[in-house]
Amino acid sequence: MTASIPSSTHPVVFERPLRIRFAHCDPAGIVFFPQYLVMLNGLVEDWFNDCLGVSYAGLLGPRRIGMPIVRLECEFRAVSRMGDDVTLGLAVERVGNSSLTLALHCRAGEQERMRSRQVLVATDLKTHQARALPDDVREALNRLPT
Repeated sequence: MTASIPSSTHPVVFERPLRIRFAHCDPAGIVFFPQYLVMLNGLVEDWFNDCLGVSYAGLLGPRRIGMPIVRLECEFRAVSRMGDDVTLGLAVERVGNSSLTLALHCRAGEQERMRSRQVLVATDLKTHQARALPDDVREALNRLPT
């Protein structure tokens, strides 16, 4: 059996409430697990825009800098049902030259529904090769609590 993803010891730097919708659910009425990845990707985009102050659309569009996930771990701990109010949260675990390691979660109150660890790598969308994190992203990351 695979070991559990440990809880992050880093501070949560960004959270968003979310109501589980019909579109998130499978015929059993619970969140279809890939939908969590869609929700978490939205959280990461909001974090760039609203917390870091860096336009995610601007990165991908005019600046041609991608932030793909190159490593992904998920653990599903409890079901979420349509109508549940949950909170999505994000902590920064590591900042490298070209990569970010993020710990993300979905909780309803104190109950953890799922957790994820993701490694994102800054890439040049012309060459699809890794590149250094943009200076404005790094500067914003340096302002976050540690």
